[in-house]
Amino acid sequence: MPTTLSNADLAPTTPAQRTWSTWHIAALWIGMAVCIPTYTLAAGMIERGMSWWQATLTVLLGNLIVLVPMILNGHAGAKYGIPFPVLMRASFGIRGANIPAIARALVACGWFGIQSWIGGDSIYQVLGGLGWVDIAADRAGNMTALGLTPWQGACFLAFWLINVHFVWHGINSIKWLESWAAPFLIAAGLALMTWAIVKVGDVSVLFGASSKFADNAAFWAVFVPQLTAMVGFWATLSLNIPDFTRFAKSQKAQVWGQALGLPPTMTLFCFIGIIVTSATTIIFHRTIWDPVEVVARLGSVPVIIISLVMLSVATLTTNIAANVVSPANDFSNLNPRRISFRMGGMITAIIGILMMPWYLYNNLGAYIFTWLIGYSALLGPIAGIMLCDYYVIRRTRLDVEALYDPAGPYSYTRGINRRAVVALVLAVVPNIPGFINAASHRSVFPAFFDAIYGYAWFTGLALAMGIYYVLMAGKSGGAAGRSGTLSA
Repeated sequence: MPTTLSNADLAPTTPAQRTWSTWHIAALWIGMAVCIPTYTLAAGMIERGMSWWQATLTVLLGNLIVLVPMILNGHAGAKYGIPFPVLMRASFGIRGANIPAIARALVACGWFGIQSWIGGDSIYQVLGGLGWVDIAADRAGNMTALGLTPWQGACFLAFWLINVHFVWHGINSIKWLESWAAPFLIAAGLALMTWAIVKVGDVSVLFGASSKFADNAAFWAVFVPQLTAMVGFWATLSLNIPDFTRFAKSQKAQVWGQALGLPPTMTLFCFIGIIVTSATTIIFHRTIWDPVEVVARLGSVPVIIISLVMLSVATLTTNIAANVVSPANDFSNLNPRRISFRMGGMITAIIGILMMPWYLYNNLGAYIFTWLIGYSALLGPIAGIMLCDYYVIRRTRLDVEALYDPAGPYSYTRGINRRAVVALVLAVVPNIPGFINAASHRSVFPAFFDAIYGYAWFTGLALAMGIYYVLMAGKSGGAAGRSGTLSA
């Protein structure tokens, strides 16, 4: 196998490496889904008028939708043992694969930074709750030009270094972390919900809020973009899930592991967030959506410390699995001979700092409508091309050796399948005006484009599938496509 396109991290997994059972895949998803952004997902929905049950069902529906491409794209990883950037060589070409890979990697860098900031901020808030840091005075008198205080920066850096430890020790340490953390995280979430219910005493008062929509049109105007944002929450993983399923023992393990781990956990933890937040209105006489602030108000030092461990583990498991594995492989794909998984992970960690994640996370409008929907407009088309190429054009048959051959059938023209690039660009273009409106907070383009942008992931995926199929269907004849030996 040519070393210019492969290394120990990008090569197909051997039978001895495929040790992830249904539990390991499910635990992976539990570890990723139980995190502070999941807890606060319903905040934006309820703020915009949804009732508790409408927000919960939106989360469930969004995760059931994204589960479909998740399982479908995971098939190639389990069947051939190849990671996401290598799989993309079939559709984009051996060099063109770097286009979707780097697009996915940069999104992961941003998420890595956000999760590291959340983890660091939880340490900062709990230090304040313990009385070791006067948060009000610190923010009032020590704010730097970067928009954070030295204490906040130190806590952020401390949590960032914990992440780097697992990056340095590779995929086996990640498997260990996720497997052991999953039951602890479920128990911790249920314990927090039990505390809220016991403290309030009357469960019925926690479900008193009703929908605030004047009519059905008002509901759908909020529901659609929120559903798209919910799908966008895991749109990244729906692409690079082969990075994990390549270690699965079987297709059954990856299918059932994902089905049991993703939608139930996301829905449960979002529901816990709603219950606990409703309880804070009664207990503390104001609504607190941030679980870190809730923990800081618990009073008991042992409870605060245990809760800090819970929040840190929850954030750590999500960050390592969701935001390190893929970009590490994606950056490695740029130059397999010089960039290993470890080095790719370090590149991710450094870029995550440079993207100033504290700004992204602290601005809810930018977080939901610019960040989540914005990158779903890019990643939806990539998913559409992946699905069309693997299932429709090639009928799940790939020449694995050729994926590592610079002169093979996946080399196309100068290593790039221009048809895939054209399909990607054309599928993204309709969402650009809506993205500009959302990013600038002005109506630069007509409202019609805002409606399209609300469906960004769905429209992008459908358009890319259709355009890619039309461009590729006649290339070298149908038989060549089915054998997986298309050339350009």
